Amino acid sequence: MKKIVLSLIAGIMLTPMSVKADEGMWFLMFLERLNHRDMQKMGLQLTAEEIYSINNHSLKDAIVQFNGGCTAEIVSKDGLVLTNHHCGYDAIAELSTAEKNLLKDGFWAENRKSEIKPSSLFVRFFVRMDDVSKRILSKVNPSMSEADREKAINQEIAAIEKENNEGGKYTVSVRPFFQGNEYYYFVYQDYKDVRLVGTPPESLGKFGGDTDNWEWPRHTADFSMFRVYANADGSPAEYSENNVPLKPKHYLPVNIGGVKENDYAMILGYPGRTNRWMPAGGIEQNVKFAYPAWVEGAKTGMDNMKKYMDQSDALNLIYASKYASTANYWKNRQGMIDALSKFGTAKTKAAQEKKFNAWANKPANKAKYGNVVENINKFYGLTNEKSRHDNYMQQLFRTTSFGTIGRTLGRQLDAYVKADAAKRAQLAPAIEEMATEMYKEIHIPAEKDLLAAQLKLYATKATGYAIAPAVKKIGDENNNDFTKYVNAAFDLSIFTSMDRIKAFLAIPNQAMLESDPLYTLTNDMITHFNTKSDEITKAQNDYSASFRLLVEGLRESKIGTIKYPDANSTLRLTYGKVRSLPADKRNDATINNYTTLAGQVKKYKKGDQEFDLPVKVLEMQKDKNYGRYADKDGSLHVNFLTDNDITGGNSGSPVLNGKGELIGLAFDGNIEAMAGDVIFDAKLQRTINVDIRYVLWVIENFSGAKHIVDEMTLVK
Repeated sequence: MKKIVLSLIAGIMLTPMSVKADEGMWFLMFLERLNHRDMQKMGLQLTAEEIYSINNHSLKDAIVQFNGGCTAEIVSKDGLVLTNHHCGYDAIAELSTAEKNLLKDGFWAENRKSEIKPSSLFVRFFVRMDDVSKRILSKVNPSMSEADREKAINQEIAAIEKENNEGGKYTVSVRPFFQGNEYYYFVYQDYKDVRLVGTPPESLGKFGGDTDNWEWPRHTADFSMFRVYANADGSPAEYSENNVPLKPKHYLPVNIGGVKENDYAMILGYPGRTNRWMPAGGIEQNVKFAYPAWVEGAKTGMDNMKKYMDQSDALNLIYASKYASTANYWKNRQGMIDALSKFGTAKTKAAQEKKFNAWANKPANKAKYGNVVENINKFYGLTNEKSRHDNYMQQLFRTTSFGTIGRTLGRQLDAYVKADAAKRAQLAPAIEEMATEMYKEIHIPAEKDLLAAQLKLYATKATGYAIAPAVKKIGDENNNDFTKYVNAAFDLSIFTSMDRIKAFLAIPNQAMLESDPLYTLTNDMITHFNTKSDEITKAQNDYSASFRLLVEGLRESKIGTIKYPDANSTLRLTYGKVRSLPADKRNDATINNYTTLAGQVKKYKKGDQEFDLPVKVLEMQKDKNYGRYADKDGSLHVNFLTDNDITGGNSGSPVLNGKGELIGLAFDGNIEAMAGDVIFDAKLQRTINVDIRYVLWVIENFSGAKHIVDEMTLVK
């Protein structure tokens, strides 16, 4: 699901327009001008300056991007960070062992010294942003090829980033909007010493598993907690025992008063990607070619991981994170296929493009826009089968650790074997470290099955487009049964154990590397994946220019109804209300905008991987032991719904009331509105959130970690 932004071109006066409060992910710098009055009518009690300020602390200072893919928020004066359980999953899995399984059993640090540092985890604070559209677009002209245009833009982007990073103090990112019709730069500050404070057991944090994923009603404690550390003066620093908890510019107070239907709800976060400007041909390509291959490839990977994960806790830990990520997108893409097909989204877009094409071919517009729709449709026609092919191959790369070995560890060994003795001495430690980390995350029998299964799927299903030559040769020689070849390749390859890597480093041999069966196979696949015919290359050039013109023309002609650019992992704000769905007999709640602990216990299945619960939860529900977190109705609310417009990347985002107080944590969307990445449905689209009272109940009452709650500022 997703939200979007309305961005202004500097100096252009906009005509008054009504704003749909539940649709759109908005830039914070434009709130005063575009959204503030509407937000106030809905229940906002803050000024725009209190939400976004460059010179004074504001809400934006409490919102961080979490490890590059999720959102989190600061909830105490000592840098306590709250995000989703599934966002912290990788770090929690990394810190777990079969003997001390934090992922399975949960964990709460008794004190600051007990907080645990994962190997690689960072949070990113947003400092400021600005419009550089005129500056960048002054460097390009319509006669440029897309390659020349990109080169000129990248040169200017590099200059802007250097001008604003203050000698490396900040990370600066210049991003395109409206398919390259506007550009803004964003200044960030990264903190890399981030430590695990606590997590509920997986039976709560991932309750419902794949079955409930993207579904409502939900009953999930999808949260985990970390802490940001800094050096003595509050600046970012590498991990050190001497570092101290960060004193943030702003942190969120926590409201435990509860929510009700039509309450104001505001979400700030880093939505990853929407495609609401996507042409009809792109939607059709995804529904019929790309997504079905993605789904089938993901399922093949999941099935082969699962049969090993079920064998032991140790193997489950190795593949838990990869399996969870694969499963999430597997269900998402199937939901997208179903929703986009059901609502006929491609037909709706095609009708809009037909109307646009008529406008584009009027004499006044023809020179600039006349070929736009034709070029776009030609590109999709040429690449439909390639998109199917590419998605089968991408799932091979994503689910197997050896699918890209030639370009990961293999590239390092290639540099090593070609280096002189002095350079080799410098390279060896990093290669050993890279290999050591890799072998922690693999089980060779599982990897053999994964690779053999994915190769067979790719060779037999990606048939509308030429497959990689090496795969075709092996398949032809073995009737597309890759088991024998993969087993032999693993027996011969230098990449399948740490001992073999060390032996190669001791006596490097270029001929051995270049004849290694996994090295040659994976390099052949990656080369093939990245190779395009001259015809496709030209069509892609024309498509890029035409898509940019389509968006420009839709805005100019006012044929398009969208007023905002797509999400692209930059900080956005979305506002709406707590809003129910029609009554659902599966939900015991009085109004279908929340769920309860009683409802969670009704789903309980003893010993089930998805629906088991700790005995203590069953007992606490029986005794109605909710502490201070019970709702006025006497129940403990678990999850609730709002009509905010979010998408992937918003996971972990704070849900705030009109005073900027934390009321929940966004973690999912409903499958009925899975087309939301492409088209927003105001009737169906919902954000699923963890009620902050349930979060605190799990920490304080269930886990006995009241000292964590005591750090926060609670209001009612």
